Amino acid sequence: MESFKILLVEDNLVNQKVALALLEKMGYQADVTANGQEALDTLAQTPYDLILMDCQMPVKDGYETTRAIRALDGPLSDIPIIAMTANAMAGDDEKCYEAGMNDYMTKPINSKLMAEKIGAFANQKNVAKTDE
Repeated sequence: MESFKILLVEDNLVNQKVALALLEKMGYQADVTANGQEALDTLAQTPYDLILMDCQMPVKDGYETTRAIRALDGPLSDIPIIAMTANAMAGDDEKCYEAGMNDYMTKPINSKLMAEKIGAFANQKNVAKTDE
């Protein structure tokens, strides 16, 4: 299987370490940026297959960053984005979807759920590659 590269956009150092450890354990390669502006700068230089996006960050939050990514030209605008948020109130998931995110999970991260959500997008990528 071809490598599946993930960009983790998260400002909290502890959350970064936890998510990176889980991703590594699942066999994924991941890079980290600490805010939305850094994520946009990184995406301009490096291709990724999926983004794990914190919603509440300084400089440019996850909603703003997602809208900026969706406004880009080319295949980058279609990159799958999974929201990671501490907000579990009614309507928070809708806010993520309205910004253009593809999926949503709450913190603290459930490793089984994370594996399922990322796996679904990784499988879609592999199916698309074999169809070409």
